[in-house]
Formats: sequence, C-alpha cells, structure tokens
Amino acid sequence: HEEPQTTHPEPTVPLMEQSNTRIDIMHDIDSLRSLLATSHPVHSRTIVDSNLLKNSLRAFPDTGCKNTLLRAHRQMIRLRQMDNILQNAQRQGRISFYMTCTGEEAIHIGSASALKPQDVVLAQYREAGILMWRGFTLDQFTNQCFANDLDMGKGRQMPVHYGSRALNYHTISSPLGTQIPQAAGVAYKLKLENAEGKEAEDSVAICFFGDGCASTTDFHSGLNFAATLSTPLIFFCRNNGYAISTSVEDQYAGDGIISRASGYGMAGIRVDGNDIFAVHAAVQAARSYCLEHSAPVLIEAMTYRQGHHSTSDDSTRYRSKEEVHDFSEKSDPVKRLNSFLNLHKWFGPSDIANICDEERMDVLREMKAAEHRPPPKLETLFQDVYHNKPEHLQKQEQNLINHISKYPDQY
Repeated sequence: HEEPQTTHPEPTVPLMEQSNTRIDIMHDIDSLRSLLATSHPVHSRTIVDSNLLKNSLRAFPDTGCKNTLLRAHRQMIRLRQMDNILQNAQRQGRISFYMTCTGEEAIHIGSASALKPQDVVLAQYREAGILMWRGFTLDQFTNQCFANDLDMGKGRQMPVHYGSRALNYHTISSPLGTQIPQAAGVAYKLKLENAEGKEAEDSVAICFFGDGCASTTDFHSGLNFAATLSTPLIFFCRNNGYAISTSVEDQYAGDGIISRASGYGMAGIRVDGNDIFAVHAAVQAARSYCLEHSAPVLIEAMTYRQGHHSTSDDSTRYRSKEEVHDFSEKSDPVKRLNSFLNLHKWFGPSDIANICDEERMDVLREMKAAEHRPPPKLETLFQDVYHNKPEHLQKQEQNLINHISKYPDQY
C-alpha cells in the first residue's frame, strides 16, 4: 500500500515580493541585452558591458527588484516629479529657492550607474540624480530644501545645496568653479591611496560642472593640476547651451569644451547627454581609463536645459518658448527612454503614466512631512566650526540668547 502523501503548504510570499519577482521575469534584462548585442554588432561589447543592462546582485531598496534599467527609468521620472513639485513650492513661497534639472536627467542617472559607491563626487548644483541613485531619499531631499531639524546641513545651506559624507558626495557650494580645483586635490589623494592599496577597490573622483563654469579661471587651474599630477579624475561638463542667460555662442569661439582636452594633455569624450546608454558607456570607459593610466579624462555631454536657470531666472528673456518646446519634443531624455521601453514592449503609455502618478504622490507626501517639521535648534548655529567651542564663540552664543530673551516678540 502506498503511504498517503502529505501536502505541504507553499511558503507565503508577501505581495510586494511576488510583484517584484514578476517584474524581473516580465522585463527580462538578460534577453534584452542579448537582443541589442545581436542587433547592433558594432556596439555589442559596449552593450554587454553596460551595467544598465544587467541585474543587480540584490534587490534595490527603492524599487524592490533587481532590474537596473527599470530603476534608472523610475528614478529619472522621480527626479522630474520632484523638480516640478519643489519648483512650484518655491513659487508658492514655501521654500526660498530651487533649481531644476529638467532635460538633463540622463546625465545624472547614466553617469551615477557607471560609477562605484567608493568613487567621490564633486558636483555643482544640478546633479541631484547622482545622490538619488546612491540612496539619498525623498525625505532627505525635502528636509534639506525646507531646512528643518532633520536637514543634514542643519539649515545652513540654500535649497538644493545637498551633501552626504556617507554617499561620498561633497556638499555643494554656490560660487562657480570652486569644486574643479578641489576635485584635483581629492583625486590626487585617491591616487596615493590607490598606489598604497589602502582600500579593497581603487577609486576615482568625478567633478561635474556646466559650460559656463568652463569659462572660469578655476577650470584652467583644476584641469592643469589634474593633468600634471596624473590623477584619476573625470571632469564632466554638462553643456546645456546656456550659462544662466549667456548662450554658448557668446561664451567661446572654439569647438565646445572638449577641444580643450588635448591642450591639457588629457583624453576627451564628447557624448549625447540625452541618451542614458551613451552617457553610461562614456563614464564607464572614462573610469576604466582613469584607473588604468592614472590620468584624467574630460567628458562633454551635449544636452539642453529645458527649465529656467533657477527660480531667480526668467529664461524667456533670452530664448524663445518655441526653442524650448522644440528641444523638449526632439531630444528629451525621459521621452527617449520611454520610447525605447515602449519599442521593446516593456512599458506602454498607461504604465508610464502610473509610474509618474506614484512618484508624484511620494514626493508630495515627503514634502508635506518636511514642511511641518520644526527648524533646527538654535544651538546648532554654533556647532561644527570647531571641535571644542572656543571662548569667543561661547560669548557670541550667550549674547544671542540674551538678545532673543530681551526681545522675544521679535523672534
């Protein structure tokens, strides 16, 4: 007689995990990579090596799935939704200042996904997506913009001047070009550490700036230092057509920024900054070159700034609305990636609309929470300048406390 079979119940899998597992199966990134490599044999090596076309070893915390391309797509949408909402918040007087990166999202996510976590980033003020890719959350972005008690900068910086030591992202400073010579110093330190084998993996530095920044004296100093010291440093220029209100036609007579690379004796790459795959490949190749030769690389990414320079700017005074609309229709990086995913039947228009709605609601929720938090405590104003607070600073702090106590109705 046969023994009766015991029925073991299937292990319970949370709905979220079921959904994310289904996503990884439905959007087979390995099959897509093979198809693209076969269809484009000239670029097959680049396609096969692309991190965007590979699954992560672990599920990403913010998407719950391992699909790198799907995360890149969602983060580009998240970045745009965050920009739209926080810019509107500034217009409503809820925050003091804001800068969007509309039209430049492929630069952020394409480059961030090609770097390693240990690589050091020195950004300007239009690279929030680099931080987003590395794990900076919506609540951290909104806390900084509202300068509340959870702001990592303790309310000392203007909105969008982010920074994170944990994510190897130097805090933004407003003056143009200051990060460029600083990056040369950072890269020189990394060169020494790489030679001594202090870390498990070698690192590079990457410095982001706009085409207007390339007209500063710090640009020359930084590139010359980096080249003569043979440092592993990627200089990444976002050529978006305008330095605030000054167009590139009024900035230089030469062939853009990339033509300057040979003058400093360094390698250079010009890339379509609105193509996330091209940006990723350029940064990936530049990083390998930097480490192999212990030498800098200049990248010029050709893109277009669709928004105003900042909320203090009105770009209609120096360019037409038709020009902006034309670029938005023809070269928008989010629309291009949407079209790519639609072509390969990963997403349709309704799927993309749902993602936009989800990200919009997430941003609104975090913004509302950040707006209702209290400001940093007064004593934080006198912290972090010195390890031990000196006598003169203690005196200033006490004077401020006495002043506020004397005039409580004014504060």
